[in-house]
Amino acid sequence: MRLLICLAGALSILVPSHGAVIAAQEPGAILAQEPMPDAPAGMMAWRIRYMTGGRDGVASQEATAAIMAPSDTADRAPRGVVAWTHGTWGVASKCAPSQGPRFFEATPAVSAVMMGYVVVAPDYPGLGTDSVHPYLIGQPTGQSVIDAVRAARAMPALNAGRRYVVWGESQGGHAALWTAMTASTAPELELIGVAAGAPPTDLAANFREASDPNARAYLTALTADSWSRYFDTPLDIGKRRTPGIIRKLASNCISSTAMPRLGALVGMIALRSDLKNDDFAARKPWSRIMAANSVSPSFSVPLLLAQTREDPLVSPQVTRTFARKACLRGLKVRWIDLPGKDHATTASQSAFATLQWIEDRFGGAPAPDDCGALR
Repeated sequence: MRLLICLAGALSILVPSHGAVIAAQEPGAILAQEPMPDAPAGMMAWRIRYMTGGRDGVASQEATAAIMAPSDTADRAPRGVVAWTHGTWGVASKCAPSQGPRFFEATPAVSAVMMGYVVVAPDYPGLGTDSVHPYLIGQPTGQSVIDAVRAARAMPALNAGRRYVVWGESQGGHAALWTAMTASTAPELELIGVAAGAPPTDLAANFREASDPNARAYLTALTADSWSRYFDTPLDIGKRRTPGIIRKLASNCISSTAMPRLGALVGMIALRSDLKNDDFAARKPWSRIMAANSVSPSFSVPLLLAQTREDPLVSPQVTRTFARKACLRGLKVRWIDLPGKDHATTASQSAFATLQWIEDRFGGAPAPDDCGALR
């Protein structure tokens, strides 16, 4: 996976929606919205700021998201909702995907709008707001996805229905699976499927088995920075200089369009050296946090997993082990095996098959099951 460390654009100013003052404790309440003038032809899109749950599910913090829908509003039947959960863009507030200049280009779920669905794309807590981003922390991330779906349903012009599918990649695959694990907090909604491309599932195993040492070092920097701030825990890792390297790396944002800057490469190489004999996944409290935020197939909806065979960041074997566990739980698992060793294009490579699978879920078709081939 090629990583570019870059500075993201500043957060756009959101205009209050109709001047309304909405109770802060209402999950999914829209606090502000603004049109996205660069939306592709045939769709309408907004950036919104809305209320979402904190660590305990209480609507106690603001989050941002993009919401997209077909421009044609003639069909008044409730539209299905696709929640897109993005991969890693960074952990700094400025890294909110909905604020990025390449948002539409980098969001495979845009194609679902052209198929007639409402698409919600949450930035996750702390991206686009002043709070700390809970990177790979499952419950608040999944809750922010659910509350973004609620926000879409609060916009009458969209005619968003109660049934939804969640589809994500990488960090977003983890978020999608945690949305399924958290879905019971929204009984007024009906989750009918979850699709995840290259999702981190067993976090400790994922950290240890990533084959790209630079990517593994950068993932460690993002995670350690986020968790130390989110849980108010000292960044006690590596050598004396290591926390400074981590903070510097984590202060920037990620893109996949060019090679990393020289400073980022130097930082990753230094971090690799510092952590050579330090097993981040085994250290407390990090090991406890990893265990608590790993994924369990503790849901009942159909599941789609897509994985490249030589993914350098998310080990294919770890994902396959999770798929087998889901099969043992009785889930209908669609497995998409992709050639090559890329990580960042897993969702785009599997988009055609995933969108067909999503359409079948809304259409009520029997869920395909590849469990026999996964044993």
